[in-house]
Amino acid sequence: MSSFATTMKKTALVAALLTTVAPVVVGGAFGAGVAKADVIVRGNQRIESETIRSYVVQNAKGGDTDAVLKALYATDLFADVRVSREGGSTVVTVTENPQINKIAFEGNKRLTDDQLKQVIQMKSRGFMSKSDVQSDTQRLLEAYRRNGRYRAAVDPKIISLPDNRVNLVYEIDEGDKTAVTRISFSGNKSYSNGRLRDIVKTRETGLLGWLRTTDTYDPDRLQQDQDALRKFYMKNGYADFRVVSATADLDRERNVFFVGFTIDEGDQYSYGDIDVQTSLANLDGRQLSSAVGTKSGNVYSSEEVEKTMEELSLAASRAGYPFAQVRPRAVRDYAKHTISITYYVEEGPRVYVERINVRGNDRTRDYVVRREFDMAEGDAFNKALVSKAERRLNRLGLFKNVKVATESGSAPDKIVVNVDVEEQPTGEIGFGAGYSTADGVIGDVSFSEKNFLGRGQYVKASVQYGKSTRGFVFSFTEPYFLGYRISAGFDVYRKEALANSYRSYDERNTGGTLRFGLPISENLTFGVSYNINQQELKLASTQANDVLTDGEASLAYKYYVCGASNCSSVGTLSRTRLTSAPGFNLVYNSLDNVQFPRDGIYAKWTEEFAGAGGDARYIRSQVDARYYRELWADWGVIGMARARAGNITGVGKKVEVIDNFFQGGETIRGFASQGYGPRDTYTKEALGGRNFWTATVEASMPVPGTPEEFGLYMSAFADAGQLWSVDKSSLPVASATFDPVDDNKVRASVGVGIMWRSPFGPLRADFGIPVSKSKYDQTQVFRFSGGTTF
Repeated sequence: MSSFATTMKKTALVAALLTTVAPVVVGGAFGAGVAKADVIVRGNQRIESETIRSYVVQNAKGGDTDAVLKALYATDLFADVRVSREGGSTVVTVTENPQINKIAFEGNKRLTDDQLKQVIQMKSRGFMSKSDVQSDTQRLLEAYRRNGRYRAAVDPKIISLPDNRVNLVYEIDEGDKTAVTRISFSGNKSYSNGRLRDIVKTRETGLLGWLRTTDTYDPDRLQQDQDALRKFYMKNGYADFRVVSATADLDRERNVFFVGFTIDEGDQYSYGDIDVQTSLANLDGRQLSSAVGTKSGNVYSSEEVEKTMEELSLAASRAGYPFAQVRPRAVRDYAKHTISITYYVEEGPRVYVERINVRGNDRTRDYVVRREFDMAEGDAFNKALVSKAERRLNRLGLFKNVKVATESGSAPDKIVVNVDVEEQPTGEIGFGAGYSTADGVIGDVSFSEKNFLGRGQYVKASVQYGKSTRGFVFSFTEPYFLGYRISAGFDVYRKEALANSYRSYDERNTGGTLRFGLPISENLTFGVSYNINQQELKLASTQANDVLTDGEASLAYKYYVCGASNCSSVGTLSRTRLTSAPGFNLVYNSLDNVQFPRDGIYAKWTEEFAGAGGDARYIRSQVDARYYRELWADWGVIGMARARAGNITGVGKKVEVIDNFFQGGETIRGFASQGYGPRDTYTKEALGGRNFWTATVEASMPVPGTPEEFGLYMSAFADAGQLWSVDKSSLPVASATFDPVDDNKVRASVGVGIMWRSPFGPLRADFGIPVSKSKYDQTQVFRFSGGTTF
């Protein structure tokens, strides 16, 4: 129903109700003895006279003229109302508010017409009043302020039309973006300003501020930032932490905001005594001790306490007590800076889940939200499980905000769980660019969607093209396979690598991977996979026949590409081989930020078993572990230690050259790609090795004198490692044109680097000087790399 029809229906209903009132004599200022019929109405065009008389009589008791005027103005139907006397009659002269024919916006670009229409209260075909126009103008200005446009101006224009109708046009000057130019912290001693800036959602603007949407002031976001700071400090042992103040000061002349947080860190606490006590029959606290994640002596964490409460509730439920509830009691020792915690497990009220309501999910299907709950309608209500589900929903990345609340059900023993979500964009079209001194420029285009068809599924397709590298990948992941908390997915790919300065053959890989992932804990994931890959290798005839004069390809590569055939034949020499390899991996990830970590551990163990069909037969093992920690908060110095190792062992046959590990400047800076390890000294080509290890220590900090929000960092590093043990049975016999070397010498380098944490991903340049090398190694002092989707 239109707003005009609604208004007319409202006035008609009021008239019908008021005409049932018996005639009343109007007295006081209206003159004693004047009946309702003596009220004369003038100036009305659309509003019935009887309706106006009814308002007058209903509100004129006691002869109060002001009450009549207030009542008529309160209807928002009149722009002007006057009351006068003519002889023995009361005359009410009205000027009706005009009817709105159309509402339009001019000058708006950042906010669409549809978005602005949702902000204002007046609608087309309704009635316009000056107060409503002023209110809607303020609402539009507030909408622009929340979008970072504090210089926006709104000028309402009223265009008169016949029959007391108008067009309402809002002329908008959006103005420049009012960005946050500085975020400062005071009172922080344990963590640097840079570390805390990574915690809050508000970002500082910079040269590429036009790419960001979070570098503007938003009061709601500022409150979220305070909550994020509390959560961060409480997670890291600062139980007395508080935000003293959070301010946002507008410099109107420069059109920028300065955001400041004043905090009181307090002292860092560790766990004291940890105990579990229970009042449940046949359930001893020692039986639940394995569910306790808070360990005496460790740094206190409110997040660990919450998770322990959840695990104790689940353990009690599995033991036959579905209504069990857990209450932690903390006792602080201010002198020793410890917090002793006793978890009390007791019988809770027998309350059942009557209903789980999911609201706000216009695109996401209900079951995507419901499956994050470890309970359903009819199950025993457990508050700890509700908190766990809320945390899971926030981690999905599908929603901007998630709020879970409860209300009483239809009976005292029933409760309703309401899940309110605010969806956010989950699709991304990316254009990527990167460069390395080994492979040159590489570009890619990708499309990804984290909520495919509203089912919470992940889909990504990408195409890559470069000077010597090109290909495509398509990936699909179902996070809840067959309704279980197990991810399942597949990848299909084709990758081409052309001959270049360190590779004397063309290689094409076509294949796919099936994979499954099982979360063991919040940070630990176990995965299994199966990969099938067809590898095509080509060695041009010029490389095979002219090796003695041009040195383009080693005898080892010719031997490999041709197999047992004669490599001197004319024409292009090629070989196709199939690798069928199941495998598994175990990943531990506690990094605070995947792209730019400052704290945490990432470790991955991978096993691959080639030989389930195909031509290859080997077991490949690899481990990769990284540890990050902020070393000096005042300077923002971040330390990183990394260790990697690998082994490949043939099963029933030799390990062929192409299956070896190849190492270079990617692991020990200062060396070229495939720059160290076993090599044919005649042609200088790498042969790879069956074993390797590398280690890195690095310290990085913001470049002094540069704005921290620019993200420019400098680093100093030391790398070391070994690559050895080529399978000599996979190589031809040494000759005048083939002279392989394989030693166990440790290679090492030291150097400095500079990195830009750009919106396009990390870009870095490293200068590495080898301090330990073999005479046949290939070095490369400067190395540049980086690039990702944006």
